[in-house]
Amino acid sequence: MRLRWTLVAAAVALAAAAPLALAGSTADPGVTSTTILLGGTSPLTGPAASYASVARGAKAYLDSVNAQGGVAKRKIEYRIVDDAYNPAQTVQAVRRLVEQDKVFAVFNTLGTEANLAIRDYLNQVKVPQLFAASGATTWGRDAAKYPWTIGFQPSYAAEGFVYGRYVAQNMKKAKIAVLFQNDDYGKDLLGSLKSGLGRSGSKIVAAEPYQVTSPDVGSQIAKLKASGANVLAIFATPTFAIQAYVFANRLGWRPKVIVNGVSGTSNIMVLASEGGKNRAVEGSITTTVLKDPTDPRWKNDASMKLYRSLLSKYAKGANPNDVYHVYGMAVAYETVGVLRRLGANPTRAALMKAARSLNDPKNPFLLPGVVVKTGAGDNFPVQQGQLQRWTKGRWVPFGGLWTSKRN
Repeated sequence: MRLRWTLVAAAVALAAAAPLALAGSTADPGVTSTTILLGGTSPLTGPAASYASVARGAKAYLDSVNAQGGVAKRKIEYRIVDDAYNPAQTVQAVRRLVEQDKVFAVFNTLGTEANLAIRDYLNQVKVPQLFAASGATTWGRDAAKYPWTIGFQPSYAAEGFVYGRYVAQNMKKAKIAVLFQNDDYGKDLLGSLKSGLGRSGSKIVAAEPYQVTSPDVGSQIAKLKASGANVLAIFATPTFAIQAYVFANRLGWRPKVIVNGVSGTSNIMVLASEGGKNRAVEGSITTTVLKDPTDPRWKNDASMKLYRSLLSKYAKGANPNDVYHVYGMAVAYETVGVLRRLGANPTRAALMKAARSLNDPKNPFLLPGVVVKTGAGDNFPVQQGQLQRWTKGRWVPFGGLWTSKRN
């Protein structure tokens, strides 16, 4: 599906929808006649600093919209606070954003544990926790209990299940070893991998957790190799995913590797390949929903030209090959669309109502065919993806889009 936009028009062209009915006209905190204030945390430093590009990409897109006049004559201010991927710091930062800065919504906060740490508080004070940058299953499953919280990316449960089905159908009697982050993020993926395997002859023979404070995962990889597994599932953030590849290579271990999507980006794989010397990388499997700026398929794609233009103008010096920037722009694009639906008198309640009634089949930064959709009983905006295989230095897609049951 080709998008025929000019770069300027595409930066602000969003599906027009009638403004939602609002309860009253008194502005909620974070809204003035000229601005809307969003706030969120990101690991600008610390063990998951690679993900800082998510916030940077989102801000670049929002700045481009502001340059075209903003939304309903309001500029969108996006205040980003570094939490170093430490939930305790996330809590402190979000309380300041809400109680002192008076943000309209907490937006794009990254990390499962970080978002879990602030969810009760934000729902108690009725501040939107908009598009949490995490695929934890709870964002959809527990939407009724936490009406002020919504995720964005596919659930880890859906992703893990897809990997399990792939192994079950293509790798008979596989012995699988799993490296997983010891929190709800890693456990979600591990549990759904087991579900996807079902009653096939393939099974998990070893699983080793690591802590985000661990210096490395060398000992875990050594134990997993000793299990006799011929498949390694890496459910880890980028730093530890790279280490897993490096330690496997040093040990001379050549399993078939499955790496979760949040670390299976081309920029991370290039680092893991150690300049092409790491043979453990070749043939890895992952899933994605994003257009990859390094993929030749998108060389002349209007949205990727837009992406590079906006990044160079509004995030000077940022690496355009960093796919996390694309995710940030994708989520910012939907956020602008939601804000446009609120009309001249935006409220927090109307924001959440709009976020829970999405239907956008043409987010320019997502793969063709991937739909951003929510509704009654449908609480995950994105529930599709594309399997791909690392082949000679780049990701090559295979099969069609997978679609999970929405929840």
